[in-house]
Amino acid sequence: MIVARYPRPEYPMPVSRHALFTLGASRRVGRAVRDGLVLAGVLLAGTGTAAAQVTAAGDYLARMDTDGNGRVSLDEYQAWMGYAFEQMDRNRDDRLTPDELPGGRGREISLVEHRQRLADAFQRQDTNRDGVLDARELAAPPQ
Repeated sequence: MIVARYPRPEYPMPVSRHALFTLGASRRVGRAVRDGLVLAGVLLAGTGTAAAQVTAAGDYLARMDTDGNGRVSLDEYQAWMGYAFEQMDRNRDDRLTPDELPGGRGREISLVEHRQRLADAFQRQDTNRDGVLDARELAAPPQ
């Protein structure tokens, strides 16, 4: 199991359109898993305050960039984007089973698989291939 060394996001956390679009952009993400993560994100977003909403690339950068260097590393990206998985994993076994997904159906997915999909999405977003995302790359539509 990979443990992020960055602080966990505060809850309730709003779901960014980038997060939802990234989940939908991956053809390998099963529909039930994607829908489940979107639903979890929508539920979390509904409990957030207007002041906590992310509205611009600079906001994404400020929230995702936990070390304050002005860029988002893969670890920071995975920590930010993985919060819905963690919320849905009720038994904390690092696997989303069908009973943890909305509707009680779908293909099981492990945290390792989920983090690999996030890493793939990160690599596609990193258009200049420098290993980090800047505000411009965060603002760009998912690749």
